[in-house]
Amino acid sequence: MDASYFIARKLRFKGKIAVTCIAVSFLVMIIAVSVSGGFRHEIRQGLSDLTGDIRITPPDRNVLDEGSPIEEEPSYLEYVKSIKEVDKVVPVVYRAGIIREDGNIHGVLFKGVPMDEFPSEISDTAQLAVCIPNRLAEITGLSEGDAMSAYFVGESVKARRFNVVSVYESMIEADDKLIVYAALPDMQRLNGWDEGFVSSLEVILKSDKRDETDIRMTGEEVGSLINLYSSDEEASVIAVSSVSEYPQIFGWLDMIDFNVFFILLLMTIVAGFNMISGLLIMLFENISTIGLLKALGMTDKAIAKVFLSSSAALTLKGMAMGNAIAILFCIIQGSTHLLKLDPSNYFVSFVPVRMDLGLVLAADAGAFVVIMILLLIPCIFISKVDPAETVRVK
Repeated sequence: MDASYFIARKLRFKGKIAVTCIAVSFLVMIIAVSVSGGFRHEIRQGLSDLTGDIRITPPDRNVLDEGSPIEEEPSYLEYVKSIKEVDKVVPVVYRAGIIREDGNIHGVLFKGVPMDEFPSEISDTAQLAVCIPNRLAEITGLSEGDAMSAYFVGESVKARRFNVVSVYESMIEADDKLIVYAALPDMQRLNGWDEGFVSSLEVILKSDKRDETDIRMTGEEVGSLINLYSSDEEASVIAVSSVSEYPQIFGWLDMIDFNVFFILLLMTIVAGFNMISGLLIMLFENISTIGLLKALGMTDKAIAKVFLSSSAALTLKGMAMGNAIAILFCIIQGSTHLLKLDPSNYFVSFVPVRMDLGLVLAADAGAFVVIMILLLIPCIFISKVDPAETVRVK
C-alpha cells in the first residue's frame, strides 16, 4: 500500500462539538417538519369533520328556519362519489338553535348527521341524543347524561329537550361557532321534512387528498358534475369548498409551511457553517501531516477526499443522533400530548406531531448534500499548503 494513503487512513479527527451542533440542527429540523405535518393533518381533519371538504348546498342556504331542503340522493350523487379523491358523501341537516341553561342563553348550530357519523358511538335507540363541543360544556356546565333544553325560531318557536350523550373536542372554539351534533332523523322531523331531504351534502375527501389544491380542484369538478347531471326537478345547488369558506385557516397553514421552510434552510446553513468551522480546525491541527502527504506525492484532491470523508462521517453521526432524539420526542408527544397549546390561537389544544418518513428522509438528504457542498470551501486551504514550509526535520 502507498505510504501516503496509509498515513491518511490513520488520521483521527475530534469533532464532539461539531457532532453536537449537527445533532441539534437535525433535531430542530425533524421536529419542525413533524409539527408542521401534525398541524396540517389535525386542522384539515377537524375542518373535514365539522363542515366537510366540499359542501353541496342551496345558494340561499338559511339555517335560521326550516329553509329549502335538497334531495339526499340526487341524480348527480353517484358521479360525485366516483371521483377518485372522494372518500364519502354525508347528508346533513343544519338548524340554528338557542340553548338555555341556568338562566343563560347561548346560540349554537345543530348539525343532524347519520348515527355512524357521530363523534362518539351512541345507541340506535337513543332519543333526541346530542353530542356537544367541549367549549359549550364549559360555559353551560353540561356534561354527559344531562338534559339540554333548546329552542328553534322559524315560522313558530319550537322547543326540544335533548339528552347529552357525549362531549367532543372541538377544533373551533369561538363562542359563536359552536356545533352540536344531533341525529339526522330528529333534525328532519324538527324542520318538518320528509325522510330523504337534507340541508346539504358534505363531500369528504380521502385523508391524503386534503391539501388546498386538491380541495379547490375537486370542488370545481363537483360543481361541473352538478351542472352536467342534475335534473330540472331537483333543487338548485352549488359546491362550496372549505378553502373558500375558511380562507384564514388555510392561509395560516401556508404561513406555517413557509416558517418550516425557513427553519429548514436556517438549520442547514447553521449546520453547514458549524462543519466548516470543524473542518478548518481539523485542517489547521493536521497542517504538518498535510505537508507530509503532499511531500509523499498525494494530490490535493486525494487529501481533500480524506478530510471530506471524515467530515461526512461526523455529519452522519450527528444526523443519526438528531433523528433519534426527534423520533423519541414525536413518540412521546404523540402518545401523551405533553405540550399544550391555547386552542383559541392555534385551533388545537396540544402540539400535534405527524412524522412523514418520506419528508424526513428528503429533509435529511437535502441538508446532507448542502452541508457537503459547503464543506468544499475550506478544502481550498489544502492547495495553499506548501510542504517545504510545513515539514521540518528536527
